[in-house]
Amino acid sequence: MQKKIYGLGGPSTSTADTPVQDYAATLAAKTASLRIGIPRAHFYEKLDPEIQAVMNTALSTLGKLTAGQSEIEIPVSNNSVDLIIKVEAYTYHREYITKTPELYQAETLKRIRRGTEISAAEYIYGRRQLDRFRRSVRNVFDTVHLIVTPTTPVPPFTISELLADLDNLFTKELLTLRNTPPFNLLGLPTISIPCGFTSKGLPIGMQITGPPWSEVTVLRLAYAYEQATDWHNRRPNLG
Repeated sequence: MQKKIYGLGGPSTSTADTPVQDYAATLAAKTASLRIGIPRAHFYEKLDPEIQAVMNTALSTLGKLTAGQSEIEIPVSNNSVDLIIKVEAYTYHREYITKTPELYQAETLKRIRRGTEISAAEYIYGRRQLDRFRRSVRNVFDTVHLIVTPTTPVPPFTISELLADLDNLFTKELLTLRNTPPFNLLGLPTISIPCGFTSKGLPIGMQITGPPWSEVTVLRLAYAYEQATDWHNRRPNLG
């Protein structure tokens, strides 16, 4: 069986001829030998205090399930990521926004059209930066099996909060999504699992990330954490 590799604007023209493992078969296997990497820079910076407290507790729980934790560094190239997203989003939507722009919300249409402001040379440079980024990050897994980060640095905004401040909508979205795009661009298997709630009952998630083709290991630690906690069974009282 082949694993399809998808780009930002849709499926790419290539696939990876890599066997797909039976994820369920080893889901309950031991995790005691796994080593966890904690990338404090970027992913743990300026966390909301409630998310910080929940993550501290989650990492303590993971410490009992694994062989240990160590702090690591992951280079994050936000400029290249942002540039590539703009160009590929525009390329994917170009036909549709030309024929039926009225079907897009005004803010969405404005963002997509930003891709026209980037030259071919800038895009090629960004792709080269991304390729280097992808190669360099694999070295992280020479010393750890998995990476653990908060899914978001801040609690989720309510729809009413976003609609009441449309001028800062994009800024808030970028803040909420700060920790997820790097792993999307790197093509690394990542899962987000519940690890707590804010005092207002909003969910807090924890990301577990592994090297390419390590879905089995990622799911194994996620399952072990779920068995050691009950967050996935709780429902907040938002009434």
